[in-house]
Amino acid sequence: VFLPRVTAYSYGRARSAFRRLGALSGAGALALASYGAHGAQFPDAYGKELFDKTNKHHFLHSLALLGVPHCRKPLWAGLLLASGTTLFCTSFYYQALSGDPSIQTLGPVGGSLLILGWLALAL
Repeated sequence: VFLPRVTAYSYGRARSAFRRLGALSGAGALALASYGAHGAQFPDAYGKELFDKTNKHHFLHSLALLGVPHCRKPLWAGLLLASGTTLFCTSFYYQALSGDPSIQTLGPVGGSLLILGWLALAL
């Protein structure tokens, strides 16, 4: 297993990158919330409910990314939270909007990464 050498400089860059990523993710969550409230055509009531729940998770984990620069292991916490948010939210946004559950199996993988990301914040 190859692990990259982590220096103080790379930690500083990671901190800044994850702060920006959290802000961009929050902006994306807000844009999707607006789309879900005003423009989306859901296949059924469950799609709307799933979209709203997914959007709440998206907002929450965007805020968590903003906290990454303040933890001791920002690279690990940030990568886990960012990849977990992407997998989790993408799979359920897709299902909510299309009615197609074919990629919903990515949700639990993303959820597991999110749990690990929260634990990495605690280190």
